[in-house]
Amino acid sequence: MSSLPDSYRQHRAPPVLVAEQRLLFQRVLRALTRGGVGFAVAGAFAFQHYTGIWRFTKDLDLFLPAEKVDLALTLCRTAGLVTEVTDPVWLAKAWAGDYYVDLISGMSNGVYWVTPEWIEHARQGEIQGQRLRMLAPEEMILSKIFVTRRERFDGSDICHMIYRCGTELDWDRLLNSVGEHWEMLLWHLQLYRYVYPAAMEVVPKPVWNLLCDRLRAESPGGEAGKPAAFRGTLIDPLMFEPDTAQWGLENLEDASRRRRMPPARGPESTSEGTGGGGGAENPQERTG
Repeated sequence: MSSLPDSYRQHRAPPVLVAEQRLLFQRVLRALTRGGVGFAVAGAFAFQHYTGIWRFTKDLDLFLPAEKVDLALTLCRTAGLVTEVTDPVWLAKAWAGDYYVDLISGMSNGVYWVTPEWIEHARQGEIQGQRLRMLAPEEMILSKIFVTRRERFDGSDICHMIYRCGTELDWDRLLNSVGEHWEMLLWHLQLYRYVYPAAMEVVPKPVWNLLCDRLRAESPGGEAGKPAAFRGTLIDPLMFEPDTAQWGLENLEDASRRRRMPPARGPESTSEGTGGGGGAENPQERTG
């Protein structure tokens, strides 16, 4: 039997946070709250909130709009933490020792990004006895819809979210948020249909009808507009690298990321005396 990394193992009991990890989370949450930065908790903690499934995690994922990232980093440094901009398109971090908090402003391929509405739609939850806003199930699904890499696929997370929350989802909002990438939602719904054939009723029939009608319209002979010629790099830029490097097809991920690249930042400062810090994370990997 193959061995899974700890982050992929499911647990019935909540993970035990060491004192250093718990203190880091408290410092970041307190700094952002006092500084007036709106955020929503995602990752392993929000996933457990909605599904009851615990998984091991070393980090805390906080979603916030890109325009709030610089302020969040400043507040974290003022609180004595080491910070870094890991990927200016979507990810920054606050460190203390071996533990960190991810400050996430979008998806690594640049297709979706956190808006103030994501924070407004967040729901109340609890972490370590503290009441916090949890990213809503609709945005949780949206944030995972392109986590489709060879080394990481969040399809099972989406299936679990639909199974546990499908009857309460605002499907209209999810469909509107998915936008032109509706086929990705249909793909995940087909996976859900295969995994849970006895629980299909949680996905409303009008949702299936709408997506299937769109699919028929964009099939050969259909009436809808023609989609992009190649979108593979939005799924996995490494697995589809031969298409762009050898066959000359357009790299939509590069174009999408360039559109989301913020203006050049000044040198990223770090706090003295706290230790920790870490190397740049693979921009295709996400935690939680």
